[in-house]
Amino acid sequence: MDSSAAEASTHSERKDDTAPSTSNKTARVGDGPKSKKASLKRKAGEPKNAKTKKKKARVSRPARLGYTVHQGEDMLLVISSSTSQYDGSAWKPQKKGGKKKKLAKGKLKAAKKKKKPTVRAKPKPASNPVPKPEEGAAVFVPEKPADHRWGESLPEEVLVNIFQMVVVQDGAVPFLCRVGRVCRLWNAAASSPVLWRKVTVGHCWIAPGKTQLPKTEKRIQETFDWLAQNRFSQLRDFSLCHWKKNNDYAVEAVSQFCPHLRSLTLSYCTGLTASAFQSLGLHSRSLQSLNLQYSEFQVDGLLEYLENHGSQIKQIWFTHGLKNDRLLTTLTRGCCPELDLLEINTRLDSKDCELPICIQALQAACPKLKTFRMLNVRPLHKTMRNGADSTSGFPLLEELCIATTSYSYMSDKDLLDILYSSTKLRVLDLRGCSRITPSGLAALPCPELECLFWGQYFSSHTGLSSHKKGLHMVTQKWSQTLQQLDIANQLFGEEDLEIAMSYLAQATEADTLRSLNLSGTRITPPALRSVVGRMTSLNYLNLSSCRYLPRGVKRLYRGPEDIRQLLDKLE
Repeated sequence: MDSSAAEASTHSERKDDTAPSTSNKTARVGDGPKSKKASLKRKAGEPKNAKTKKKKARVSRPARLGYTVHQGEDMLLVISSSTSQYDGSAWKPQKKGGKKKKLAKGKLKAAKKKKKPTVRAKPKPASNPVPKPEEGAAVFVPEKPADHRWGESLPEEVLVNIFQMVVVQDGAVPFLCRVGRVCRLWNAAASSPVLWRKVTVGHCWIAPGKTQLPKTEKRIQETFDWLAQNRFSQLRDFSLCHWKKNNDYAVEAVSQFCPHLRSLTLSYCTGLTASAFQSLGLHSRSLQSLNLQYSEFQVDGLLEYLENHGSQIKQIWFTHGLKNDRLLTTLTRGCCPELDLLEINTRLDSKDCELPICIQALQAACPKLKTFRMLNVRPLHKTMRNGADSTSGFPLLEELCIATTSYSYMSDKDLLDILYSSTKLRVLDLRGCSRITPSGLAALPCPELECLFWGQYFSSHTGLSSHKKGLHMVTQKWSQTLQQLDIANQLFGEEDLEIAMSYLAQATEADTLRSLNLSGTRITPPALRSVVGRMTSLNYLNLSSCRYLPRGVKRLYRGPEDIRQLLDKLE
């Protein structure tokens, strides 16, 4: 028995029938006792184990689309309907709350007689396909952006030029190894021997401080063999940095497969033995430069190599040490007569920086020396055993650097012994040499000095020296050629500085001086105004810690515009 039949029997048993349109509240108030008896009779008439019959399944109908699709000349237009934004929409929000309250029995019967309610199922967004256009109508389909793959269509020469710019800035490894895996064209361009003329290999396989497993070591050797045989045919300059193992293997592979090797750099490497130097002597006939700074190597193997093949070496860098100093003794014996660059350095925190050196023997053994640097090393003058002084000197010397951060023993006589025949000297670095005087500099036989670095840095003996005089002799001698002048923390008086700056301002070439370091000096505004207003090409000026200048002026200036603003403040 359905719900309508049950309600009909119930109403027939009542004595006073109520109207179907009467509300549920009115029926309960007027016919309370009768409705209670009727419900008791209905329950009595039903069987005890009567099961509740299931409701009829709701009929689901597809929802109406909330938009229409119109075809234009060149596109499809999607236009929403004019009704509410949620009426008939597939994205109609779900109402909150539980089930609907049951209508009154009389109202439900009347509503059922009038119209059968229809329940719509909530359609899913994916179940609303866009209606297909009519046949024969032209449909506009947007084209996807075409991938022309410009990198694969470029000429190989253009790619080589592009890679060359990156290699100059970032190095060949690992850049060329990575771009060679992009495509065949890029692999061919990255394999060009022109790009592999200068190679630096650092931490490529293992992080610093970690141990190498046997598989990793084998992989390194195989990779190095492949690079040497397939990429290093035109290699000129090779550098190995921070390697603790496989140094001998790398040097031997490079020497065997790189006949054009010209420069070899080993920086912060350990474990280089005599076998590597023997391989260099057998295969690397074009080797001219050896840079062994901050590296540990077998000194006997290097000395043997220099004694047999030192005539082809032109440049040597090494770090000062108890064992490495034997190398300087070997050089003074004449094993490298073609040497034009010699640099000996040490760390700034090194305690033992004294280096005994015989300048006369070095001048006789290396007469073609052009660059001589002793960085943070205090040279101790030694005389030759036979007592005869060399008369050759360094006639081709262009740069001399004896810079140190501690006290230096270099005197005017020692400096003149080194440079007495160096008429082509261009760069003189005497930072930390507090014993050198202006008269000693003025006596040097180099008329065209371009860079003079004479500042005092971190020297504990600076305050003990007396006031210096005669700076004007230095600026008067090289006023026409000086491009860089550094006299930081030099104890010259105000009048002496003013006269020296006036000689610089009187130079015929106003565009000569480009860098001036007066930090910590007693320069005054009038002396500074004369040189700054005259030198139009000055782009570096250091006035920090100058006690006789106004507070807002004591700083570092870079660029002509910044220095021009300083000139306005001084006027």
